[in-house]
Amino acid sequence: MTATATAQRAYNFSAGPAVLPVSVLEEVRDELVCLPGARSSLLEMSHRDKTFVDILHDAENSLRSLLNISDDYAVLFLQGGAALQFSMIPANLLRDSGKSAAYIQTGTWGKKAIAEAKKEGQVEVVYDASSSNFNHVPGPQDYSVAEDAAYLYYCNNETIQGVQFPTEPECPAGVPLICDASSDFLYRPVDTNKYGLLYACAQKNAGPAGVTVVIIRRDLIDRGSASLPGYLNYKNHADADSEWNTPPTFAIWVLGKVAKWLQNDIGGLAAMETLNRKKAALLYDAIDQSGGFYTGHAKPDCRSLMNATFTLPNDDLQSAFLAQAGERDLVSLKGHRSVGGIRASIYNAMPIEGVQSLASFMTDFASKNA
Repeated sequence: MTATATAQRAYNFSAGPAVLPVSVLEEVRDELVCLPGARSSLLEMSHRDKTFVDILHDAENSLRSLLNISDDYAVLFLQGGAALQFSMIPANLLRDSGKSAAYIQTGTWGKKAIAEAKKEGQVEVVYDASSSNFNHVPGPQDYSVAEDAAYLYYCNNETIQGVQFPTEPECPAGVPLICDASSDFLYRPVDTNKYGLLYACAQKNAGPAGVTVVIIRRDLIDRGSASLPGYLNYKNHADADSEWNTPPTFAIWVLGKVAKWLQNDIGGLAAMETLNRKKAALLYDAIDQSGGFYTGHAKPDCRSLMNATFTLPNDDLQSAFLAQAGERDLVSLKGHRSVGGIRASIYNAMPIEGVQSLASFMTDFASKNA
């Protein structure tokens, strides 16, 4: 990337589509017009071309290596984002099963998933945090799941409310655990063997908008009825190596590069988690040491490492905060309308220098306006 273009880049705290590693953007720029050895751009290439098929397999293998995904699981590259998975999961695993699906509701995205699941079958909301405006996640003593449930579904990190499960919720043996990991995918090591299905739309933490990664245990793939619309059936995608239809080629290409960046530049997911905890601590320390000037939305034991949400004493101060932050090249900090305040999304690719700059500004702003 040219020095001029780099100098124009602000620290982008957008909740998604979100910040990408600069080195990955530079690789994309350098290879976009003509992919080395291919004599054309990736954007112009058939998804059946061996060059792209190798790119797809390379992205899959990089994810398998990062997450230690066993051969008992298929890795699918789909479209439609989390919104499609809200429907696709119950269509395959709940419809006509004669069972009830259990859902933990800890934020906006879990709520949306429940609404779609109810169109496919019986749903039991085993825990609902809405009465607290979704400021916490439950402990294992707070809910129970039937031994014969079709599955247990939860969203690991709620971007809007800034709450995150510190560890997987407890689930009865034999009940598939389903996770929406869209906004914290690849932020730390995860034991995928604990899950029946884990999915993530890439544009929060793993790549550009357009591709959704679905990691599904192979024994669940056959549960979908043959009467399902073709795209909604996981089996079609698994059997066709994620090429049942034209896949999102560009997004898969970039996701593969992000996976290699995590492995080669960061040093793997354990190193990424250490860095993410350092970044989050900077912001939460600024909140906690403000003497009440900043009020965090999430309870301390479930604060998100990806999305720090907090409010200021009044709307005028919030407007001033956003304006002055922008002058310091700290952008996309306005919170979601349902929570208000400020939301700083500090995904994997947000450099620690950006978080340091924001934390310093927060401390300075509070000292001048308290």
